[in-house]
Amino acid sequence: MNTKLLIKIGGRAFDDKSSYLQLAEAIKALADTAVIIVHGGGAEITNALKQANRPTKFIDGIRVTEREDIAIVEQVLSGAINSRITAYLEEGGLSCLCLSGKSGGLLIAEPIARQGQQYGYVGQIKKVNPDVVWQAWRQGLTPVVSPISADESGNSYNVNADSAAAALAIGAGCTDLLYFTDVPGVKSGEQLLASLSMSDAEQLIRQGVIKDGMVAKMESAFAALHGGVARVHITCWQGPDTLKNNLTHATASGTTIHL
Repeated sequence: MNTKLLIKIGGRAFDDKSSYLQLAEAIKALADTAVIIVHGGGAEITNALKQANRPTKFIDGIRVTEREDIAIVEQVLSGAINSRITAYLEEGGLSCLCLSGKSGGLLIAEPIARQGQQYGYVGQIKKVNPDVVWQAWRQGLTPVVSPISADESGNSYNVNADSAAAALAIGAGCTDLLYFTDVPGVKSGEQLLASLSMSDAEQLIRQGVIKDGMVAKMESAFAALHGGVARVHITCWQGPDTLKNNLTHATASGTTIHL
């Protein structure tokens, strides 16, 4: 396997089953490439908490997750969403394995601590044990991973899917990390920026060109690059050629960030 690719799917990146069927075909068409998929699901978590009469609170863009919430969040991410994505991809002919960060100790979490704020059961990744991913690859399976992870005592933590994807891409030795989101890439005004060095991206953040949710995604991209991932791509799904175009730079269908 010359290329190891991690694909992170945002909650609004794929609108319907047909897109997942196309993604399955696109992954199967990649030559000599091992793939991991990590997914999020913020909107569905919010709906599930609302139905359970649980408040949704964010501090600095981070969802506070209390003890009473973590079981609901885990059921949504590791249960409903993970199973649904896997079913769609397998219908498209891709053999998959449902995983979470807790599977085989894949992602070991620790509580997030920022400036004295309390986020409850919200974690960040401190260690990656990629054996379960490598075993899946040897068996010809594509891991589909929920970002729910556990600490060394087995307590579950809600982990941001972008940061979990970056940590797993590093730990599994991926050459490329691709974030599928609901925007085509990073723009300056109306111009799509096809390629950005990390220093250029940092300058655009300081200038306010890159802002809001894209800043957090960039921070995860920077962590991946620092950890040895060669390229990070940010794009939206644009049909069956999206993967190939981003990995080969055949067309400017997204933004690639590099050192």
